[in-house]
Amino acid sequence: MSQSLRIVLLETSHAGNIGAAARAMHNMGLDDLWLVAPKSFPDDEATARASGANVLLASATVVASLDQALQGCGLVAAVSARQRSLAWPCKTPREAAAELVASTANTTVALLFGREKYGLSNAELERCHLLISIPANPEYSSLNLAMAVQLLAYEIRLARGQTSLPPASAGPPPAAAEDMQRFYRHLEEVLLENGFLDPDNPRHLMRRLRRLFNRAVPDENEINILRGILSAVQKPTRKKTSD
Repeated sequence: MSQSLRIVLLETSHAGNIGAAARAMHNMGLDDLWLVAPKSFPDDEATARASGANVLLASATVVASLDQALQGCGLVAAVSARQRSLAWPCKTPREAAAELVASTANTTVALLFGREKYGLSNAELERCHLLISIPANPEYSSLNLAMAVQLLAYEIRLARGQTSLPPASAGPPPAAAEDMQRFYRHLEEVLLENGFLDPDNPRHLMRRLRRLFNRAVPDENEINILRGILSAVQKPTRKKTSD
């Protein structure tokens, strides 16, 4: 039976970040949010930043300690940008996401995010099985909390195989071959009339124009528009000729 993958935010100081993180989770199909001793929650700013993901705020589990948030979790991963003096097993978000998703087959997984100002202490990291580091610009590697949640949530969605996009609505069918031929004859006629096309060697340019329009795969309405433009171009030319 598939177990939970919970997102744990530790002592978040800005309520807006909680709302933005909830929105990021909801975007990517995650719904198990745990808050450890948030400075202010519930909060209007969190609701505003959730932007419609209020269901996650309403169902969030608020606890007083990290021990409570990690209870029952068989795998705990921490997200941190800080360099550590002691080496922790460290993976990129993409590498870690595959392991986290696979582990939910038989245990509850926690993905831990630290405080906005200074992240996680070494003692808190010691509670974790692996460290996730986002390979950002080394000269400015600090991400906003909600940004980090969004990035990890996206990688988890990919690791779950949830990559298909909704089917595109069927557009109009391409113009029929006979309509395309009529358009090309009309185009050649207009280009000859206004002197753009060399009457002694029209095929070379027309071949290029055919390739151009064939790549575009115009539909019937688009061909009608193009032929309408050609007809509009012909009117003053033919009027001058008749005069």
